[in-house]
Amino acid sequence: MNRPNEEFLNAAKGLLGPSGWSEDPDKLEEVASPWRGTNNGETPFLAMPASTEEAASLVKLCAEHRVALVPQGGNTGLVDGGTPHGEITVSMRRMTKLRGVDTRNNSMTIEAGATLVSAQQAAEEAGRFFPLSLGSEGQASIGGLISTNAGGVAVLRYGMMRDLILGLEVVLPSGEIWDGLSGLRKNNTGYDLKHLFAGAEGTLGLITAATLKLFPKVSKATAWVTCETPANVVDLLALVRDHAGDTVTSFEIIPANAIEMVKADVPDTRDPAPSDLPWRVLVEVSMSREDQARETLMAALADGMERELAADVLIAESGQQASSFWHIRETIPLSKRAYGTALNHDVSVPVSAIPDFLTATEEAIQKLVPEAEIVAFGHVGDGNLHYSACAPKNPENSALSDNAEEVTRIVHAHAMKFGGSISAEHGVGRLKRDELAEIRPKAATETMRAIKLALDPLGIMNPGRVVSV
Repeated sequence: MNRPNEEFLNAAKGLLGPSGWSEDPDKLEEVASPWRGTNNGETPFLAMPASTEEAASLVKLCAEHRVALVPQGGNTGLVDGGTPHGEITVSMRRMTKLRGVDTRNNSMTIEAGATLVSAQQAAEEAGRFFPLSLGSEGQASIGGLISTNAGGVAVLRYGMMRDLILGLEVVLPSGEIWDGLSGLRKNNTGYDLKHLFAGAEGTLGLITAATLKLFPKVSKATAWVTCETPANVVDLLALVRDHAGDTVTSFEIIPANAIEMVKADVPDTRDPAPSDLPWRVLVEVSMSREDQARETLMAALADGMERELAADVLIAESGQQASSFWHIRETIPLSKRAYGTALNHDVSVPVSAIPDFLTATEEAIQKLVPEAEIVAFGHVGDGNLHYSACAPKNPENSALSDNAEEVTRIVHAHAMKFGGSISAEHGVGRLKRDELAEIRPKAATETMRAIKLALDPLGIMNPGRVVSV
């Protein structure tokens, strides 16, 4: 790929207008620095198109000059997928319009740069509900969430981001605009292109807008549960689903040591139900009526206590108390950073395999690094665990850092052994590209390469991410 020359830059500045670009060193450093502070990059030019037409003209210009680009939303990625490494950065931060809400069709069309929280608020104002929810929702953008096929805490009931898309508008690598903003739920006319771009991490095109599914508003009942073993947690999930069916929205496992990290990092935080037992569960049921949701959840958890799957249960008495439960869960990632060294992994295994995976993986890691403290939390309902090996801040103790690659190998090898995946909801990016190429079926990798070459023969769209060509 070519570095942007003066001819390219002058043309880009002209089509974007004075508010649509920047070469300010501070702004360039900002977009090249992911929030986690690792895998920092660099970019020579920041483009900020304000419309689909501007974005299309810019991509066409990039194709003509063989200039590579990295699409960027809220810059909250975790796999080095949206960080530029010499490419120009195309930020969607100016494309935030709500193009329309159709309450009769339960759909919303919104531009790619809009934040997740703004989409949630737009649905709320229309008397509807958009269910995707995750810790970075105030910064993460709709386009980025689609590009990474984000998950979050409500996958158990509503599915991944891919499941929430009805249609997309995408600028193809040629600069052509594909207008697929359909609100249809049935459209059996060939390849389902919207699902091709969901999870592609910007390697096949630049998402500029999306039509998303909305749902009727729901009332929630939330509980904090204490459990003795991961096996109890998994069995409790099955029991709660027997009682509540698909109204179980979230079922999160939280280890006691993670709560201790949050308490040490965030003043005035406490365990809602202190216990010497090592596991907590945050469970949420959503129904049309609050009393119905609460009664269903109470009955399910009472049954769980009778069967000795749950040791203690605290059902939130208010929305504020429920939010305090969720605050602990959402603060864990940041508190791990404050604690010390943390080697983080995003894996999934079948729900039934979670207990054996946790036992075997921890034993293997602590055999290598005895002082490693395991913090495994996440979405039990869909088998997605955020698995971290941690060590306190101690300049004399570098055993975990020294063995980082082997620890990651252990986590990934065990995930695969138990029939899982080494990338559950964070994506592939540059970080997992080569490892996945080695372990996924060869036919899958070759098919992905063929699609990439067919749509982006010049290799200008987020090159080097997801799959090498």
